Amino acid sequence: MALESRTVEQRRVDKSRPRKRPTIRDVATVAGVSRGTVSRVINGGHWVSPEALAAVNDAIRSTGYSANQHARSLATGRSNSIAFLLTSDEEGPALDGTVKVCEQLSARGEVLDYCIVGEPTSMGQLGDMIKNGRRGSLSARLTVLGLQGHVAYPHLARNAVHLLAPALAELAATHWDAGTPHFPPTTWQVSNLHAGTGAGNVVPGSATVDFNFRFSTASTPDQLKARVQEILARHGVPCELAWTLGAEPFLTASGSLVEAVRAAIHAETGIDTRLSTTGGTSDARFIAKICPQVVELGPPNASIHQIDEHVAIGDVEILKNIYRRILENLHHVMPV
Repeated sequence: MALESRTVEQRRVDKSRPRKRPTIRDVATVAGVSRGTVSRVINGGHWVSPEALAAVNDAIRSTGYSANQHARSLATGRSNSIAFLLTSDEEGPALDGTVKVCEQLSARGEVLDYCIVGEPTSMGQLGDMIKNGRRGSLSARLTVLGLQGHVAYPHLARNAVHLLAPALAELAATHWDAGTPHFPPTTWQVSNLHAGTGAGNVVPGSATVDFNFRFSTASTPDQLKARVQEILARHGVPCELAWTLGAEPFLTASGSLVEAVRAAIHAETGIDTRLSTTGGTSDARFIAKICPQVVELGPPNASIHQIDEHVAIGDVEILKNIYRRILENLHHVMPV
């Protein structure tokens, strides 16, 4: 009885001990294959026969094996995780949202491998165009300083519009650069111009011009600023100039992300998508600073910024499938 009592107690102790976590060695033993074969199956199934693949998957299920993601992350420096971000201030000052997320990721030393931004990039049909880069955006407010007076006594005034006009004409006619194989030439556009009091007999004492560059990698912000300032100085325009760099240009060259996106679009729609860097800016301008491969892909933009801006329900379903295929395609090229 005493011996049996000890045996029962020992069994209780054995049952209370945690089970040993199944290892790759255990899976290999059950499947009758090498540990290398098990590793290849776990990491995507490349170069593994259908028979070995089935045997390993059966062994994984029977042993209850699961990869130690924490250990894998420590060994590779990668978490193989997917993040989904929604933001709402991209069209405004962009002070929060994606900007703050990127700052936090950078502060934590987290590295992104790929990013897909859901901008409405398609033109006539879903998937016919993706953005693999964007031009930079450089804005400025130019205030011309004249002297207000009566139109009947122009010698007692300095008309701010007249002071501005020759320089404005040259700025509008200037060829800033020729672009690059991936970017169109840099453009310069006036967005707002205001002068005068509204009275018909008053010489405007000041004029305010808002303008914007959409620039390629062929020009830098400093080069564009210097050229504008040189033109204004040469025409003797007394002025104040305040600059705002809204975005720097970025480009994702053809590589694993671009090819994964292209393949996914073709599989779901039959379309051979086009790469483009045209259009406005997006949150990709922030993400590109911490992520080497960024692509924008989204629904058609025919109604963009219109009162009835909308997306076809059918396109949402197809787009969902494209995004899923992109993840599947990237799974086979991600280092583990």
